[in-house]
Amino acid sequence: MKIIVLNLPRDLSEDGLADLFKAHGNIDSCDLVMDANTGISKGFGFVEMPAEEEAEAAIAALHGTKINKSKIRVKPAAE
Repeated sequence: MKIIVLNLPRDLSEDGLADLFKAHGNIDSCDLVMDANTGISKGFGFVEMPAEEEAEAAIAALHGTKINKSKIRVKPAAE
């Protein structure tokens, strides 16, 4: 299942994002969306998890949690 993660702190790394989801199961990929000019995160990214049950558990556990001072939003990505 592809998951979108919104309102991430700009200084969070892809490894940091991956670690959040690895606590809930296996991940296939993790990508932060970066600004092409500055190379700084745009504050959102995508995580792909192969097991739908694990993805749903991660969404339930992580949606609305705070990372630094940012309250993140986690939901299934539109296909």
